[in-house]
Amino acid sequence: MLVSATALLGATLGTVSGVLTLCGLSLLCKSCKKGKLESGDEADPEKAKPSILHTLTQFSVHKCTEPIQPQASLKFPQIYRPKPSVTSQEVINYKEHGASNDTSAAELDTCNQATEREEVFSLPRQASADETPCTSEQTGAMTTSSSILYPKLHFSISLHKESGELHINIVEAENISVEAGCEGYISGCVSVSEEQKHAHTAVHKLAVHVQWGEELVFALPMEGTEDTDSLDGEVALSLHCCDRFSHNSTLGMMRFKLADVSMMLDADCWVDLQPPKQEVTSSTGELLLSLSYLPAANRLGVVVMKARGLQSDKLKDNIDLSVKLTLKHQNAKLKKKQTRRVKHKMNPVWNEMMMLELPSELLAKSSVDLEVLNLASPGTLLPLGRCMLGLQTSGTGLQHWKQMLDNPRKQIAMWHPLYT
Repeated sequence: MLVSATALLGATLGTVSGVLTLCGLSLLCKSCKKGKLESGDEADPEKAKPSILHTLTQFSVHKCTEPIQPQASLKFPQIYRPKPSVTSQEVINYKEHGASNDTSAAELDTCNQATEREEVFSLPRQASADETPCTSEQTGAMTTSSSILYPKLHFSISLHKESGELHINIVEAENISVEAGCEGYISGCVSVSEEQKHAHTAVHKLAVHVQWGEELVFALPMEGTEDTDSLDGEVALSLHCCDRFSHNSTLGMMRFKLADVSMMLDADCWVDLQPPKQEVTSSTGELLLSLSYLPAANRLGVVVMKARGLQSDKLKDNIDLSVKLTLKHQNAKLKKKQTRRVKHKMNPVWNEMMMLELPSELLAKSSVDLEVLNLASPGTLLPLGRCMLGLQTSGTGLQHWKQMLDNPRKQIAMWHPLYT
């Protein structure tokens, strides 16, 4: 009995000690694992488990006293402006085109407007003392027919009865308006009894004022007459210009009768030279045009309305009519436009307006050339007739242009004969 009790007590104590040992080992293992996890969290804070303390240390708020400037939510609009085009020398002598690049956004917003590039050709404005990027006031007044200055010729006449010669002393000329580099001369023509005699001065470089001081001598049939009153003839004096491209043109001319020479002897004569008249030829039809000029917008409006009385052998095979318009400044072509084609009509109607940008200071030296064309076959345009409008022309072209200058902002219509 005693032995069995002792054995039972020893087994029980062994069992208890084993259980206690297992519990101690489990607690030791747990403490080791916990120490390893804490050491790993301290080494790599990114892998640490989130906690309230951790979030407070991770997201710290720093106060700043600098003012916050709000950004603009609107963008400055894009500005459309016509591109400058190179034309004649007078137009090119303008201040640098790049001067507008330095303008501010506010100035551009108030001065520039979006325009159609197809209709507008841009001519730079003349340089002025005011260097403001854009101004609303015009530097010069509107050109009118009364303010146009024609070339003036200063000459004197003397008659040598003994030798039967007429001496015309060409003194000088004023108000000559041509491009730089042009040359010119004065020519004279005396027509007596269906016989013409010509003479001309030396060639000089043309400017606003040119001195000649030369004599033109013409032999007259003075046999049986004491003076020129009984002579039936005419004297013509013309001012000619030759530009750098060898294009000859007549700037102006004047005529007087030989019967009036006696009243002009030994007198200083100042005469305005008028544009040369067109040669009288048969008209091939008429073209109805309407002109208007807008000084504020610097725009010339030409309305090609209709044609009538077209007479030409070129209309027998096919009728396909159009009108080609050419804007010129002196001898330089600035812009070309053409109407639509009208088929199978001898009296075609177009009613098309063409807007051309033209500064007012260039009106006196600009002209509009219109030509009626017939498309006889694909790719073959045959001219039927043409007319020209401007101060350098004559007849209805000159009259229509003057009326347009005297009545700005008004539509003025007129029929113009067509010549081949």
